Amino acid sequence: MAQETDINIQETFEAATPHNQQGIRAHNQAVILAAAEEEFVLQGFGGATMQSIADRAKLPKANIHYYFKNKKNLYQMVLHSIIQEWNDGLVTMTVDSDPKVVIEKFVRTKLHQAFANPNRHKLFALEVIGGAPHLHNFMSTTMKEWAIDKAKVMKVWHEQGKIGIADPLQLLILIWATTQRYAEFETEIVGLMEKTDYDQQDETRAADFLVPFILRGCGLE
Repeated sequence: MAQETDINIQETFEAATPHNQQGIRAHNQAVILAAAEEEFVLQGFGGATMQSIADRAKLPKANIHYYFKNKKNLYQMVLHSIIQEWNDGLVTMTVDSDPKVVIEKFVRTKLHQAFANPNRHKLFALEVIGGAPHLHNFMSTTMKEWAIDKAKVMKVWHEQGKIGIADPLQLLILIWATTQRYAEFETEIVGLMEKTDYDQQDETRAADFLVPFILRGCGLE
């Protein structure tokens, strides 16, 4: 009965403010997704519960169910929001693009995403380590197609003498590995730097090292 009451209150509130309905829904969903993201990182999919997510979001459990029917649905939406953010930041490149500009932008974009939202990389890594049961379709289609497309462009760059990398897939893997590690192994890295958290200069420090290092490896000094 209490759960039904909470849901009815939510529905009535949104219906009573039609001009704000979309904004209220977006805000509530964002709060829930952020709480779920953190809870899934800390507890894993198996350990997280709708109640623990509700507690972290400081919302009634019924509100969570109002927007997301079950934990699996909520988990998939969290993963979808992560992928959407990454897709929005993907670098556009063609055979006519300047390799130096494209590669530098890609490295800096990946680094910024890692420093800005480390939990998203941690959750993605946990999903992949677990065999990617909820991301199998994405990884075998969208991600694979994106990588193949970029590799083809870089292969042409190599044939044209624009870059010195003959195996572009290895370059993509290197960029992913070096940039995403700052997020996935945040605790290790801040510990090595004798800190407890990253500061505003750490992203710049990482970029200033990685960008010229990777460009040199591509023959793009």
